[in-house]
Amino acid sequence: MPELPEVESLREFLGGRLVGQEIARVLPLAVSVLKTFDPPLSAVEGGAVTAVDRYGKWLGVTVAPPSGGELHLAVHLARAGWLRWRDEFPAAPPRPGRGPLALRTVLASGAGFDLTEAGTAKRLAVHLVRGVDEVPGIARLGPDPLAPDFDRAAFAALLAGERGRIKGVLRDQSLIAGIGNAYSDEILHAARMSPFKPVGRLTEDEITALYQALRATLEEAVERSRGIAAGRLKAEKKSGLRVHGRTGEPCPVCGDTIREVSFRDSSLQYCPTCQTGGRPLADRRLSRLLK
Repeated sequence: MPELPEVESLREFLGGRLVGQEIARVLPLAVSVLKTFDPPLSAVEGGAVTAVDRYGKWLGVTVAPPSGGELHLAVHLARAGWLRWRDEFPAAPPRPGRGPLALRTVLASGAGFDLTEAGTAKRLAVHLVRGVDEVPGIARLGPDPLAPDFDRAAFAALLAGERGRIKGVLRDQSLIAGIGNAYSDEILHAARMSPFKPVGRLTEDEITALYQALRATLEEAVERSRGIAAGRLKAEKKSGLRVHGRTGEPCPVCGDTIREVSFRDSSLQYCPTCQTGGRPLADRRLSRLLK
């Protein structure tokens, strides 16, 4: 799933190509992709793109439509969605319901982008709204962890009163926007902290270490992704990860074997030496330290 660093890179990539351009047409090609009906997608046709923004893991394309005012095309790529830029499209229109193609946006210049989604679980979401707060997934977002005012004090205030495990808290979009499964693993490895450590037991020093790991991990990932073409971002993300997705490989810090905890529809990776005092975590749904 694209997370904050990849979506930020997509925002920069699209911003340099869309802003000031006229939208010729928007074609939904999968039944499940469009989550709104008023206004219709045709409302943005003939309008000019004025901005491309990021809201956590969401992309927002702002359009000044011919009818006046402002409309926002909000996109969440979910687990298997992606964006593919094209300098030109085939003359024949695509056939709906065939392959991974979910939505096509074509500019008056002839360039544009496709939204695609692999697999059978169709979760990619597109909303066309008059205000981004009309999108429930955006309205509930917590603060952006790379915002200038997201300092150590703001982070500590968010954690105050939380009683969950730190891995789940980092992924809770209503608390902190943009961090998913991969970067929460990376942050916890950098902070040398167990994914199942209760938030309520964090010391002041541990909160500081976790905050510093969070900022450094995300900032470094954004820098690695900056300027990378949209089609290469997935490979770039994987190449920069130290523990996530690297089960069985040596930890780049201590050399211990990276281990995994599997759940029904996801998994996490960690280093026992760096994060759990050398003890492996039980690989079951409700994991606890093996005794």
